[in-house]
Amino acid sequence: MNIKELLETESNQRNCDSELSFDKPDPLIVAKRYNDEYISLICASFAYGKATKIVEFLNTLDFSLLEQSDEIIKKELKNFYYRFQNSQDIQTFFIALKRLKEVDSLENLFFEKYKINNSVLEGIDALIKQIYAHSMDLNSHGYTFLVSNPLKRDKLGNIKDIGNAPYKRWNMFLRWMVRSDCLDMGLWDKIDKKDLILPLDTHTFAVSKSLGLLTRDTYDLKSALLITDKLREFDENDPIKYDFALYRIGQEKIILTNN
Repeated sequence: MNIKELLETESNQRNCDSELSFDKPDPLIVAKRYNDEYISLICASFAYGKATKIVEFLNTLDFSLLEQSDEIIKKELKNFYYRFQNSQDIQTFFIALKRLKEVDSLENLFFEKYKINNSVLEGIDALIKQIYAHSMDLNSHGYTFLVSNPLKRDKLGNIKDIGNAPYKRWNMFLRWMVRSDCLDMGLWDKIDKKDLILPLDTHTFAVSKSLGLLTRDTYDLKSALLITDKLREFDENDPIKYDFALYRIGQEKIILTNN
């Protein structure tokens, strides 16, 4: 069985509701409960660390606060924290998204930059900048980690492949929004799924290397793009359909070979 057959089999078997359960926690479980782009972005943004802890934290959040005043948000979230984020970081994030929600949908804001060259990286960069533009004056490591930095560019203004992180949580959010199957919600219809980039984390990075999808040793945006290009050889119209399978293979420590 070759790599494509292995990934097709794993992808098809895992495209089911049972992959998102109490026994197999994933932040997507919480996001799908609401089917809302802003709530989904919150779920994706906090999706780092142990999956069980992520879901536990997300289940404590009152997402209706996105409809409340700054004062109420600050009051209700004053005792909340998660790993690198203190209460002020979380308060600021909710307030920024609440303000942004009053301006436009995330899809429209993303699409304005994406549509120029069908670049999801330009769309991601635009949303990051919009969040900072609507944030309170806050300069903390926790907040920057949560939102991410705007993408680094070369002298011509082009986004760099080398020198940028993989932006895993942002690309995972896009997978949820753009793709539609038993796992992903497909809430957006302006973005083509063929343009998505693999949400590269340590699990998918290790599995991709072991399967020969990647020969580089550097965990960065360049590697995410290279693996995505390789997956396009298997399905040019939906390369990221293999992401969840790659993630689970790594998470569950399943050893696959192409023999």
